[in-house]
Amino acid sequence: MTRLRGMSKRRKIAYGVVVSYVLGLAVFGLLFGVKGQKNDIYKPQEAFHLLPWVHLFGPVDLNKGVLYLAIAAVLTIGIMVWVSKRMQTRPNRVQTAVEWLYSLSQSMSHDNMDRRMANKWFPVICTLFVFILVSNLIGYIPLPVNSSESFKLFGTKIPAFQIYAATTNVGFPLTLSLLVFFAYNVEGVRAHGPGGYLKSLIPQGVGGKMLIFIFPLEILSNFLRLISLTIRLWANLLAGHLLIGFMAGDLAVLLGLQILGWFTLPFGVAIFIFEVGLIAGLQAFIFAILSAIYLGGAVSRH
Repeated sequence: MTRLRGMSKRRKIAYGVVVSYVLGLAVFGLLFGVKGQKNDIYKPQEAFHLLPWVHLFGPVDLNKGVLYLAIAAVLTIGIMVWVSKRMQTRPNRVQTAVEWLYSLSQSMSHDNMDRRMANKWFPVICTLFVFILVSNLIGYIPLPVNSSESFKLFGTKIPAFQIYAATTNVGFPLTLSLLVFFAYNVEGVRAHGPGGYLKSLIPQGVGGKMLIFIFPLEILSNFLRLISLTIRLWANLLAGHLLIGFMAGDLAVLLGLQILGWFTLPFGVAIFIFEVGLIAGLQAFIFAILSAIYLGGAVSRH
């Protein structure tokens, strides 16, 4: 007891978590055993399907993907407007964070384009960065949007809670990538003309028969940028959400082994913290800076 009193609060909490975890494993093992039964009915991937909630018109439906996009758009605009109206000489923490994001977006633009282009495209790069960042971050807030599963509350069916990001649906990053792809190709044609832009894709010093091999590869690589922008953002966010779900209980349900859910829970928490603390911001940064690089590269010669 004397030794326990002399411990720091942080160490007491750490020991308490470890003891609770070990006791939890023992309780789950005693209550449910350590033998599982495969569950062929449960399909965790169905939580990412976009089931229509309300049909609006034609192919347009209201679903959780649209909801998350709307939330991200409102939050992005709201945060910027709120901060812009409360700018202070001695900034508070929120203003400091927004100013840092602004400076980062500015450096992404000016480091990869000339001054004229940077001034022109900075608002787009900054908007892409902040919008994707906000969209990624709200994707880690559990909301009742899983239409494939529901629970009853006062007799009303409520969709189950889940973490979901609009970027886990390939259509969202593909749309953003198409906008970037269209923008930098248009800028390239404006700067060099159609023929000059095609010539600018070929590295300097390449000529003769080598053009037969290099030119198709350069054209292909130009289109592969569209795919790489899309897949990088989509696959990283989807994989992260799936990993969190699996470690937080999906794997235990699939194998019918309750103790496994408790065993993998700390790993789920660790992955969640890693995704929120690093991946959400990193993927937004990568998408924005690659967009700036592609725009700057389109108007310059290799």
